[in-house]
Amino acid sequence: MESVIEKKIFDVDEIRKDFPILSVESNGKPLVYFDNAATSQKPVSVINAISDYYKSYNANIHRGVYSISIKAGEAYENAKIKVKDFINAASEKEIIFTRGTTEAINLIAYSYGLEHVREGDEVIISEMEHHANIVPWQVLCEKKKAVLRVIPINDNGELLIDEYKKLLSLKTKIVAVCHISNSLGTINPVKEIIKLAKEKNKDIAVVIDGAQAVHHTKVDVRDLGADFYVFSSHKMYGPMGIGVLYGRARLLEAMPPYQTGGDMISSVTFAKTTYNDIPMKFEAGTPNVEGAVGLSAAIDYINSVGFDAIHKQESELLDHASEELGKITGLRIIGTAKEKTGVISFVAEGLNALDIGIMLDTNGVAVRTGQHCTEPLMDRFKVPGTVRASFAFYNTNEEIDVFVTALKKAVEILS
Repeated sequence: MESVIEKKIFDVDEIRKDFPILSVESNGKPLVYFDNAATSQKPVSVINAISDYYKSYNANIHRGVYSISIKAGEAYENAKIKVKDFINAASEKEIIFTRGTTEAINLIAYSYGLEHVREGDEVIISEMEHHANIVPWQVLCEKKKAVLRVIPINDNGELLIDEYKKLLSLKTKIVAVCHISNSLGTINPVKEIIKLAKEKNKDIAVVIDGAQAVHHTKVDVRDLGADFYVFSSHKMYGPMGIGVLYGRARLLEAMPPYQTGGDMISSVTFAKTTYNDIPMKFEAGTPNVEGAVGLSAAIDYINSVGFDAIHKQESELLDHASEELGKITGLRIIGTAKEKTGVISFVAEGLNALDIGIMLDTNGVAVRTGQHCTEPLMDRFKVPGTVRASFAFYNTNEEIDVFVTALKKAVEILS
C-alpha cells in the first residue's frame, strides 16, 4: 500500500487507508467516527513508529551509555525539535513534555501562578472554557485570595471582546483562554486577546489552551505572542499520555519546579538540591519516550497532508453537516460562530442527548453526548447537555449522510 505521506494531492479515500480503525465495524455497521474532538484516530505511520520503538530500541534515556538507550534519547530530544518547529517556538528548550493539556495547565497554575498571583489580583478566563482551564485557576484564586473573572459570550458562542477589554486591569495577572472551543467549535481571536492583554500590562501572562487547535490550523506561538501554549498529542493523531507545554524561556527559567525527583535535578545532597536547566527542570521521572516518538510521527503525518488541505476538507464537512442538520425539525445547533471549526453541538427538542447518542451507536455512528467538560457553558445556553459531532480530515460527506439518516430515525423513534 502506497503511503499517503508520499502523495501531494489530497485524496480522502487514500487518506482513510492510512487509518486502520476506519475499516472496522461497530454494531455490524461500518464505523462512522465523529468524536474527533475527544480523541483522534491514529495513522499507520504513528502506530508503526511506536511499535518500532518497542521492538527495536526500548530503553530508558539520559543516563544509558549503551546504543539503544542513546537511540531512544535521540528520538526523545528530536521530538522536541519537531514540536518546536511545528509551532515555531524559539528553542526546543521552551518545549516541555507533560501527560497532556490538563497537566500542562496545572503546571502553569501551580508553578507560575503561585509565584505571581497575590491577594486581590485577578485571573481572566472565558465562559466557554473546558473544566481543565477553569478548575486550576479556581484553585489558584482560592489559595491566593485572588478573583476569577469570566469573559461572557453571545448567543452565537462568540467571545464579547468589548467586555473582555473592560475586565482587563492593572490587577490582571493571568489570562487563560482556549484557542478553539471543544463544545462549540468557535475559533477565538487569540492574537487579539493576547495583544489587548499586553497593551494593558506587558507582564500579564497569557495562557492559550490549544488542544482543539493545533491539528486544525497552523499555530505560530511567536506570531501570536503567547506566553504559554498547551496541547495534547492524542487529539492530533498521536498517542495518549503525552502533551506539550510551550513557555517563553525567560518565564520557565524563573519558575520553580512543579514536581521533583529524577532528571529534574542537577545535584542532590542531604543539605541542598539544585535543579536542572529547562526543559528538564519540569520533567521529573521516567519520560514517556514512546509517546514522544508517536507524537513526532503524528507531526510528520499532519505536515504531509498539509494545513491547506486539512482546512478545505474540514470546512466542506462542516458546511455539509450544518446544512443537513438544519433541515431537521426541532433540532437546535448550539454554537453558530462566524469563525468555526469542524464541531457541531446540538439539542433535539424534548429529547435526551444520551438517548440520541445510544441510538446513533446502533447504526455505527460514534458521537459524544453530555456536557463535554464545559458545564458552565451548558448553563449559559440553558441546556443539560448536547450531542456533539466533531470531524477530522479523514471523514467524508457520505459519512455525514449516514449520520443524518440515523439521526432522523433516532429522533422519530424517541419522539
